[in-house]
This record gives sequence, structure tokens and C-alpha cells, in this order.
Amino acid sequence: MQSKEVLELMVEACDDKRAADIKVYDVKETSPVTDYFVICHGNSERQAQAISDEVREVAHKNGLDISIEGQKQGKWILCDVGDVIVHIFQKTEREYYNLERLFKDAGDTIGG
Repeated sequence: MQSKEVLELMVEACDDKRAADIKVYDVKETSPVTDYFVICHGNSERQAQAISDEVREVAHKNGLDISIEGQKQGKWILCDVGDVIVHIFQKTEREYYNLERLFKDAGDTIGG
């Protein structure tokens, strides 16, 4: 499966669980480890965990390898789907870490 297709699946999974303010960054030209970063947030620990559960389920249904970190705490969950890395935050954590600031020069925002 092409990285763009994986990206579309991951964004749709986040959207299905009503993730807020989904941003996609194309970092192919600047990152040696991935093609896209997806950043979004849930409004509670439970919602963030539900979003990551959906990302995992969609990955498995499509035969994709996935590694997830931080799900138990639910504040900043990282889902590594190879060419796509999904960052799922609680809103306050997202504001604090402000990853968009780090990625704004790394690649173009897609959609959002």
C-alpha cells in the first residue's frame, strides 16, 4: 500500500472518532523515517484513547504494522504506521507541546 493511501486511512480513522483539528504534514523531503505526520486531539483521555483504538483497528484490517506508545496515559499517543506517524493528544497537551511549530518548516500542511 502506498504511503498516501495509508495516510488517507489514518486521517479517516481519526475523523471517524471525531478527532479535533486534524493536521497533516508532508515531511518526505525532510524526514528520513516517515513521509507524513498527522496531528490531532481529543477532548478527553477517553476520546484520545478511542481515536488510537480506531487507528489500530483500521491498520490491522488493512494488514498494516502499527506500534503505539502512550495509550495507557492518553495524553500524547503516538501511532507509528511506518510511512505515517499519527500524534493524538489531549487538547491541553497539544497546546503545550505545539508540534505544529516544529513541523511548519519541515513540510507542507495538507488539508486541515
